[in-house]
Amino acid sequence: MADKLLIRAYNVGCGDCIYVRIPKARKKDGEVDDFHMLIDCGSKAGEAVLKAALNLLKPELPLANGKRRLDLVVLSHEHEDHMKGFNPLFFEDVAIENIWLSAAMNRKHPQSKIARAFHNLAETAMRNVAKRRVALSPALQEMVSLYSISNESAVKTLTETLPEQNGIAPVYVHSDSKAAELNLKTLVGDVAFTILGPDYNIDYYYMGDEGAIDLRAFSEAAAGVLASGRAPADVQPGNISSLDFRRLQSRMMSNAFAYTAKDSTLINNTSIMLLIGWRGRRLLLVGDAEWEGTFVDGQHNGAWNVAWKRQRAKLDQPVDFLKIGHHGSTNATPWNDKEDRTVTEASTILDAILPLPAGNMPKSGPKAVVSTARTPYDVIPRSTLLVEIAKRVSNTKIYAPLLSPAQIQGLPNYVGFEEALLGEPQPQRTDMETLVTGKPYVDIEIEPAAGH
Repeated sequence: MADKLLIRAYNVGCGDCIYVRIPKARKKDGEVDDFHMLIDCGSKAGEAVLKAALNLLKPELPLANGKRRLDLVVLSHEHEDHMKGFNPLFFEDVAIENIWLSAAMNRKHPQSKIARAFHNLAETAMRNVAKRRVALSPALQEMVSLYSISNESAVKTLTETLPEQNGIAPVYVHSDSKAAELNLKTLVGDVAFTILGPDYNIDYYYMGDEGAIDLRAFSEAAAGVLASGRAPADVQPGNISSLDFRRLQSRMMSNAFAYTAKDSTLINNTSIMLLIGWRGRRLLLVGDAEWEGTFVDGQHNGAWNVAWKRQRAKLDQPVDFLKIGHHGSTNATPWNDKEDRTVTEASTILDAILPLPAGNMPKSGPKAVVSTARTPYDVIPRSTLLVEIAKRVSNTKIYAPLLSPAQIQGLPNYVGFEEALLGEPQPQRTDMETLVTGKPYVDIEIEPAAGH
């Protein structure tokens, strides 16, 4: 309906491609129109599925001088499952008015020098691993893919190509960004955009005091054999046996992967955490922001913990919509993952934003959606987390009876990770919704609050 805000999560496999339409929230040259946003466009499934999603999106956008208009593009963070679809060819017929990127992507940001150097080392190390074509486990192959050359192309598209095509400059946002700095000159009505993360001081809050030490250690781990990208026989020194050299190489490789995993977590934790206020409603879209046990000043912290510490007054209220983070991963929505009901900082955050209802959940209660696909790993999605969230939202489904035996048999690792809990309510999931409805997206509609 015309008076409802729309969130549409396209089914792009394990990735995010999210369209938001805010009714009557744009005014230019005296004309009032809907405000159109694209938050992320990425997938581990490849570009074809993303191109298909964008082809479905474009007819939803208004025409502007022969092109389809997007008022705002937001990239939450620089991982392929959020940005792989930012191919300039896909956007040739789209006029973009604003681009927001995480402050962590700003190569000149004064408070992320250590984080940026750490990321550059991870990128170099993983690309050299890829060159060597060594046999890797699926998990390590996935890590290497996070630093592929296609990621660099997507970053260039968002920081240079699309801004130049549209006569704009990207805005690097953080939790200290003021409304004027966000540059949404056409936004009108009862709408407010608040950035809860990342914090401006990236090195301090997400790297911590040990960041410089980690950087030096990573430099040593990524040096020599690993950084060279050459095969072992080409670089073995003469003063070490072949067996000792292989052990050394294995240890260096292991250390480099360990530090790269830390960089990947850092990228997730510097996701844009966006709170949209609209006509008495609160919508929270968090990228892949992660949580840890408890905030500790001066140490590396999870994004949720930093936001709870630094932006608590804005976060410590129920939301009407949650984009479940990191495709349903266990470490991306704050909760008591031990499931023993002990009160923790993480469970306190969840109780604040999605409190358990006192009685039956009303149909007008909060909603959530997760862009996910069952993977070979139990953490994405974590079914027990989805069942826990389902207790707190109104748009749930029990998927097991809605799927055919053939569909169930086609789910990867169904017996290990899905069988026990697909018979319990879960929030709407892009993968299951496509199986059940045939639609390549999930629509969530939000009505204005009473009196708004």
